[in-house]
Amino acid sequence: MAINTDYFKKKLEAEKKLLIKELEKIGRRNPDNLSDWEAIPNEKDTSQADENTVADNIEGYEENVAILKTLEARYQDLKIALDKIKQGAYGLCEVCKKEIDEERLLANPSARTCREHME
Repeated sequence: MAINTDYFKKKLEAEKKLLIKELEKIGRRNPDNLSDWEAIPNEKDTSQADENTVADNIEGYEENVAILKTLEARYQDLKIALDKIKQGAYGLCEVCKKEIDEERLLANPSARTCREHME
């Protein structure tokens, strides 16, 4: 079975654009490493704030860090999948090198393993 890489490339690129927008809402690219993202703190002035306000700001920042890590992992998976398309290795399991079935790729276009080797 031949995989329609053009179809999956379009899907992956569209998802990548959406993901970048989501990442930019809560983070920014690390100026020292542009492939890395870092959470941005809330812009509220806490110099005169009470302890509860400061705690809320810290909690909000920590939530952004957790969300950012999840989105960044997804972003990296998308980049890997797009690179595999360029290299002609898209749709092959990273463990056994067999083709990943199309149903799995439709559910997750950046899948890196077949069903047998799913994490």
